[in-house]
Amino acid sequence: MDKKTLVEEIKKLKIEKDAVIVAHNYQIDDIQEIADMLGDSLALARYCASTTNKVILFCGVHFMAESAKILSPEKTVLLPEIDAGCPMADMVTAEALRKKKQQHPEAIVVCYINSSAEVKAESDICCTSSNAIDVIKSIKEKDILFVPDQNLGSYVAKMVPEKNIILWEGYCITHHRINPTEVDKIKELHPDALLLIHPECKPEIVEKADFVGSTKQIIDFATENSCQKYIIGTEMGVLYKLKKNNPQKQFYLMSPGLVCANMKKNTLQSIYESLRDNKYEITMDDNIIRQARKSLDRMLKI
Repeated sequence: MDKKTLVEEIKKLKIEKDAVIVAHNYQIDDIQEIADMLGDSLALARYCASTTNKVILFCGVHFMAESAKILSPEKTVLLPEIDAGCPMADMVTAEALRKKKQQHPEAIVVCYINSSAEVKAESDICCTSSNAIDVIKSIKEKDILFVPDQNLGSYVAKMVPEKNIILWEGYCITHHRINPTEVDKIKELHPDALLLIHPECKPEIVEKADFVGSTKQIIDFATENSCQKYIIGTEMGVLYKLKKNNPQKQFYLMSPGLVCANMKKNTLQSIYESLRDNKYEITMDDNIIRQARKSLDRMLKI
């Protein structure tokens, strides 16, 4: 089927199945165009917790679809590409976290939403890149075990110095690969552009930023700021919304390496097949759902 026909069939199936399509800002343009809800991890988590549709089709990666199921266990949650994973989430397991907790029995465990349901179930509270600082500030205890992103954890530690942040050695392979030299080069090419960077980048990259924030925060900043040129330091998918919201402004990707292969796996064809055949449905143990929900609910209350 061509694109127009695929979109029409998807719309028909959505009505038939009482489905809603949610998509992360890193998805391909075709998917962002048809999504009912488009946003960062925090916005999508809130939306999935409140939607009344029977089916949630999640265009993202596995941990995101899991979070949707945790927040709406009574609903059918579909992930069009079941092997769309997150290498960072795979860098921490529930077993490894339990061992680390034994080494730091006084520490509160804060897990980045980029983690499995089993890890969320072992954590005290969840966070996203949008609210990580607020989450950390809300905790009374001083010692905090932050998993799995060492870069986001380092950024939070700098912003909340009164806390003792114990870092896990995980990272986003897309953001982590950026080096200072290529950042300096693009800044030299566009000296009048503001540099907007995601906190999943390494500390030495974040230090060069004019603004640090989540995908939504980066989009909002560029939309509201009067500057006409921006260097974007996060996955290229955000360029779709940035350009749509700001056709008069110019945007440059900080590095050509800012592409997440897993986020790009979903397509209109796989969405169509997912709705048509109810694949791939996200399922997990009820006990894991109950335990993991506690950490997500605590986050959503903040």
